[in-house]
Parts: sequence; structure tokens; C-alpha cells
Amino acid sequence: MDSICMMSSSSPASFLSAPPPSHSCLLPNGLKNGTLGSAPSGRPTVAILGSGDFSRCLSLRLLRCGFHVVVGCRQPKAAVPSFPHVVDVTHHQDAVGKAHTVFLAIRREHYSVLWDLKHLLEGKIVVDVSNNRRLNQYPESNAEYLASLLPDSFVVKGFNVISAWTLQQSCPKDASTQVYICSDSVEARQQVMELARLLHFHPVDMGMLSSARDIENIPIQLFPGWKGPVLAAVALSIFFFSYSFVRDIVHPYVKRKQSDFYKIPIEIVNRTLPSVSITLLALVYLAGQMAAVHQLYFGTKYRRFPHWLEGWLQGRKQMGLLSFFLAAVHVLYSLCLPLRRSERYLMLNTAYQQVHANVENVWNDEEVWRVEMYVSFGVMSLGLLSLLAVTSIPSVHSALNWREFSFIQSTLGYVALLIATLHGLLFGWRRALEEDSYRFYLPPNFVVALILPVCVILGKVLVLLPCVNQRLHRIRKGLDTSSWSSRGSRLDPVGSATHVSPERVTIM
Repeated sequence: MDSICMMSSSSPASFLSAPPPSHSCLLPNGLKNGTLGSAPSGRPTVAILGSGDFSRCLSLRLLRCGFHVVVGCRQPKAAVPSFPHVVDVTHHQDAVGKAHTVFLAIRREHYSVLWDLKHLLEGKIVVDVSNNRRLNQYPESNAEYLASLLPDSFVVKGFNVISAWTLQQSCPKDASTQVYICSDSVEARQQVMELARLLHFHPVDMGMLSSARDIENIPIQLFPGWKGPVLAAVALSIFFFSYSFVRDIVHPYVKRKQSDFYKIPIEIVNRTLPSVSITLLALVYLAGQMAAVHQLYFGTKYRRFPHWLEGWLQGRKQMGLLSFFLAAVHVLYSLCLPLRRSERYLMLNTAYQQVHANVENVWNDEEVWRVEMYVSFGVMSLGLLSLLAVTSIPSVHSALNWREFSFIQSTLGYVALLIATLHGLLFGWRRALEEDSYRFYLPPNFVVALILPVCVILGKVLVLLPCVNQRLHRIRKGLDTSSWSSRGSRLDPVGSATHVSPERVTIM
């Protein structure tokens, strides 16, 4: 095996089993480098302490990627059936002695078993994959506590954000699952990062071991990427529900003493759902247009987006999925409308009034066509939203090339927004022009809900104008220059949102 200071590339064998260098390399604690153990077959050996689900799944991943795995546990005979036959299941002492890189897959409460292994772990890389049950459960991170127990070992925090299910998957060459790595030893950190690449993960260097607390908090955060989109959906839901309640419940009661409170559970909710859904979908595409305006204004794609726009761009996928979810629930509510007892009473009253007025046929071609087109556009928009949602699944996404994915998410996404807007306009028809529709001088719900989507569609039309589209295209290709670049102070792309195309803008 090469030393920790040697970072070769291509295969597990070349990385972990290359001949040691002719010169000696001193590691941070003054200990000289050693070599990793290798199996008789020549494959590099990695040890795992612990026999739980994570240990079993990690061993499978290592085996698929060409490593020999030795697992150390307290009761090897009981653990053998849980692992493939090619895995060497033995005691802790034997496992540690056969490898230079040791994955510690046990909880912090059981770190006491390492006391007897302290001398065996001296000078070796110990990868801590543990997590806690709640945020900031202990005064110090698990990795820092482990480093205090093993001062002569190179403790590395990593692999804790990967689920056991992810480890069981095959090893695709284009895998983009991130692995956060930190350690006080630069050489050990780079060694584990290279190991992560060999396992087809994307390592992220988090620096010193003091970052371990942040890494350990990542898996137990509750939907961190969904906070902004969920808050936006909740705020919009409160607004549209309150707006419908004032117009459709309070107004009849104040003006005519008519009690329509029975409409709250279904009708008012069903008017809120599509309003929030189409607004969220419009917000998804509005973020891309705001990014385009930013690039056009500064004349470069190398200037960083503001923090609020960067967060907005990163939350587009979640907004799109919430939009699809609310649209699907709206369809279910709409299908339930004829099943209500109140709807039956209204139908009987209408039939009685028709008979009492001697009206034989109330067929209205205009209303029939309106409803037929209204329902048809609603079905088409839900179908397109379903397609956008399906392509957000990683397995489907990986089967598409960049152009196919961009076409579905951008072009078909705008088509879905346009059809959904037509669906709302057909629902309103002439109602926006009727005086009775303005209750408390407030316009109908659909008018308020369609303001933003119409503005986004008009914005897209402006972006497609040749004079604007060609300049934006040059900027995004990096061919256009700004005053900053001409003065020699061009900024490099910074932040995660700069790697997200503003045009790839919906349920990515």
C-alpha cells in the first residue's frame, strides 16, 4: 500500500495496495506511515467494527467496488449469516489487525470497547460514521470525542449522511451522492475522500474535525431543504383560504344572513388548493426569470446571485413537488363534490324550480363548451405536472440526457403553467366582468390566483424575444463580457445556486 501522502487514482488496488514509497512520510502525530493489509487475493482490505445494518450494507458496497472486507464484532458466529460468505467475520482484534482503514459502525455509547483496541488502532485511519438521536445531543461531536479516546489514530468523520438503502444500491459511474468528510489530518482526510470516490460517491471536504458537529446534525434535520417552500405554501394557503372565507362565507352572512359555513370543509378548501398550486408553479419559473434579469443587468453569468435568489433557485424542486401534490388533492376534492348531501339538495331544488316554471330544456351550449374545455385543460395540466414529478425521481432522471431533462423541466413545465392558467380562465369565463362577483369590492378568487401566472407567462414571452434571448444566450455561454470583466475583476461562480441552470426550473 502507498502512504497516506501518496494519492494515486484509478482502482482500489492502486490506491490502497501500491508499493510503499522509497522515502518515509511522517504523519501529523509523528508516526511513520504504514501499509494497508491486503487479502491473499491481492485486493485491498477495509475493516468494519460493528455488525448492524449499516455495517452489512457498507460491506456489500465495498465488495462490489473491489475491496476485501473484514468485519469485527463481539459474537462472530452469530453475525456470520448476516454477511456474504466472502466477508471475513471475526473478533475486533483480528479485524483491526488486518486493515489500516477502519470504519467504526457502532454507537457512541459503545465506544468503551475501543479501549482494549487502542494500541492496535495506533497510526491507523478510523472513520466515524455514527449519528445521534437528536440535534446537539452531546457537548462535543462524536468524532471529537473519539479523537480524544484515540489520540494516536487519525479520526475522520464521514459516510454518516448516507443511508443503508443507498449503500445497497449498485455502483453507478455517475453517482452524485455527497459524502461529507472532515479530519484534523489533511492526509487522512484526502485518503478517505479518495476512498469515497472509489465507492462512487461525491466527497465534500469540510475541513477540520471541528466541523463534525455540523456533519452529524445533517441526517437528523427535518426536511432542511423544504423549510422555505413549505413556509411559502403555508403562507399562500392561509391567504387564499382567508380570502375565500371572507368572500364566500362572511359576505352572504352579513348581507343576507345566509349561513354557508357548511362550505368550509370542502368548497373553501377546494378553492384554496388550486390557487396555491398554480401560484407555487409560477414561483418556480419566476425564480429563473429573476436570475435571467440579474444576468442581463450585470452582463455576466459570473456575478453571484443575491442570497434570497440563491435560496429561491435551490428550492424550486420542492415548490414544484408541492404544486403537484396540491393539484392532485384538488382533483380528489373535485371528484367528491357531487357526493355531498348539500349538492343533492341543491340539485333537487333546481329541478323543482325548473318544473314549477314549466321549463323543459335548460341546455346551454356556451356553458357546456366552457365546462368541457375547463375539465380538459385541468386534466392535461395535471398530466404534465405528473410527468415533471416523475422525472424528478433519481432513477428516471439518470436515464435522461441533459437535453431531454431540460426539455421536460423547462419547455413542458411552461406548457403546464400555460394550460393551468387557461384552466383557471375558463373556470372564471365572464365572471370577472360581473358586478355581483365583487364581494366587499374584492375580485373573485381565480382573478387573484391568476395574476402571478399571467405575469410569468408574459415574462417568458419577453425573454423569448430575439433581442433579449440572443443576448442572454451569449451571456450564459460566457461569450459576453461585462464592465467587471473588462476591468479585470470578474468574479468566479460562487455558491451552490450558480451551478443550477435558471432555465432548468421546475421539479428537478
